[in-house]
Amino acid sequence: MPLALVTGASAGIGFQLARQLAERGYDLVGVGASGRIADLQDRVARVEVLPVQADLSTAQGVDRVWAAVEATGRPLDVACLNAGRSLGGAFLDTDLDDELAMLALNVTGQVRLAKHVVRHMAPRRAGHLLVTTSCSALTPTPYESIYGPTRSFMLSFAEGLREEMAEHGVVVTALLPGATATDFHQTAGMGATKFGSIDWKNDPALVARQGLDALFADQDHVIGGDQATREDAARNRTLSDPVKAAEFARASRPQQD
Repeated sequence: MPLALVTGASAGIGFQLARQLAERGYDLVGVGASGRIADLQDRVARVEVLPVQADLSTAQGVDRVWAAVEATGRPLDVACLNAGRSLGGAFLDTDLDDELAMLALNVTGQVRLAKHVVRHMAPRRAGHLLVTTSCSALTPTPYESIYGPTRSFMLSFAEGLREEMAEHGVVVTALLPGATATDFHQTAGMGATKFGSIDWKNDPALVARQGLDALFADQDHVIGGDQATREDAARNRTLSDPVKAAEFARASRPQQD
């Protein structure tokens, strides 16, 4: 069977990527920051799963993941770099160490792991790399003021890397999910904002399927979500940054009782 690596595989979009890759016949190296990753084998069927608990905000965590991939002795056919988190609140009030840790996970850790992945795939002239960013890459994100730029970085990185890797036979695709029904915003401390409710958000299974379909169709990027999400993303490409910032703030600013 072919082998796939999925980070952030414990829950949400990452778990759905892992589950759907298993359904497509891929064995898995599944990565998560918490002990929840240990039961990934029980939640996906019919394939071999190697769970790896690692903190991808550190060089040691990235090295642990890549050592696990190499220990399989098998070529890596698909890599889904999906790990990431947010931090809500006014920049005046948020903790700098928390923001630096998020930058380390969302940007530095992704780049470190991508370096391993592409240097593994390029000599084989084969492989697929899916980079999860966000529709937040298309707008300023007040009250998530560091998160949005990390997603913009990863979108630009994926698009540039795609062009470089084409001559090596490696496909790179960016997945831009809209708001998705996971615990992502609760974990970010945004329960008291519009983003705290999951009632209006996209199904993570849908977002994962769209990402994998786009990856295997060799598309440069895909918006993850329903028609309204795609229309909103298209609209964001036409609006000025001040207008987008004001609109985003109305959703991300903590609601008053």
